[in-house]
Formats: sequence, C-alpha cells, structure tokens
Amino acid sequence: MDTSAQTITRESADGTDLEHIARQLAGRELPAGWESVASSAHDLVARNPAAGLYYKEYTARSLPGRLGARLGLGVARRARRNSARLALAGFTAPQYRGLGVLENGREYVFVDALAGESVSHWLRLALGDRDPATLALRRALLRELGTFIGRLHAAGFLHGDLRSDNVLATYKGGQFRFALINNEHGSLRRPPPGTGLLADLAALSRLPASAATRADRWRCFLAWRRQHPELGHEEARLLAVEAYRRRAKD
Repeated sequence: MDTSAQTITRESADGTDLEHIARQLAGRELPAGWESVASSAHDLVARNPAAGLYYKEYTARSLPGRLGARLGLGVARRARRNSARLALAGFTAPQYRGLGVLENGREYVFVDALAGESVSHWLRLALGDRDPATLALRRALLRELGTFIGRLHAAGFLHGDLRSDNVLATYKGGQFRFALINNEHGSLRRPPPGTGLLADLAALSRLPASAATRADRWRCFLAWRRQHPELGHEEARLLAVEAYRRRAKD
C-alpha cells in the first residue's frame, strides 16, 4: 500500500517531520514514542504522550469523500474549523498542529492533547464508588456537564457525536471543566434545530445503567434545561423523554 502523504497545510515549523510520522503511522508502523489508541473501526488513532500529540487518520469511505479531501473540503478541515469556532466562543477544543491527505485518499490530523479524562471514565471508574463524598462529586459532575452542554447549545453549536467519550473533564478548585474532542461532525446554527439537540442529548445519555442511572441522566438534563428558558415545560419534557427513549433503543 502506498502511504506517501500529500500535505494540504502546515500548521507548525515541524510540518515535514509530521508528514513523515503520518506516513509511518498510516503504514501501521509506530515511530518511537508513539502508541496505538483504541478507536472506532473507521479511524486510526495514535498518541505520543511525551510530545502531547494525537494523530487521527480518517477512512475515506466514498469517492466523493476522497475528492473532497483533495479539494480541501474534507473531514479534517471541517474538524479544524469546528474546533476553531468552539475555541473562539470560549469552549475548549483541540488545537491543530497539522493536517494532510495520504495517497490512498485518507485524511489525517495532528492535534495537541488536552488535559482530562472522558466523562465516561469519570462515571465508570473515577466516581464509581457509592460513598457520600464520591456521590456528591458525581452529582456535581452531572450538573456541571448539563450546564456546559446547555451553554454549548444555547450558543448555536451542535456536536454531532456527543458521546461521553468525546467530552473530557478535569476537576480543579472544586469545579469541573470540560473540553470537546472529535468535532468533525459539528455545526453552528442559531437557533439549533430540535432534531440536532435531540441527537446530541441522546448520544450523551448512551451509557449502560451501571455507569449512569436514570436519576443521573435526569440530573444532567435538568441542568441543561436551565440554560434554555425559551423551552416550554411540555416541550422540554418531550425532549427529555425522546432522548432517553432513543438512548435505550440504541
């Protein structure tokens, strides 16, 4: 397989080195300091902890997708644009070091690593115990997460893949702070359409009962709801019920 790379843009002075690393990773060779990261079947992800870098390679699933990538209209540029919009609006998102297209039509990006663990990790592991102190932190996480996503939607942003693995959280000074990753499916529309809100909320709820109870999900939704006073009570209730139903169905 030819894995030579065609650079679209260089984001930093070491762009040439990044191109070489991209070729190696695309050829399933791990350069020194790099390690594989579990991801979906459609993408290849690796990281270099010492350098604070992540690499993501997108599968070109169709001819239009491959052509779009070569014309600068592909998913990599969309991800960078969405992250830049989020950062401009005050939301934490990855900064891009470089992006390009491989000869096989697959796009790749290099992004700076962000601090924190996924919300999924927090709920499953870090805050999985049931002692009073841990439960209090867990409830705080869910409330603050709901507020954060509510602010995101109120600003007109839809993430498009708002699984809890795509929201990172840190805890410092008695407060949780959040960051959004894998932003390639996002959009900015004011006001955001109800179908998009529903899709985001359903994705966020997609955790097994062992990680998040129905009360957990409701606590998060109520915090989200407070950021949307324009929603009537019945409209909000139907949105919550449908999001939970879709989550259970999926």
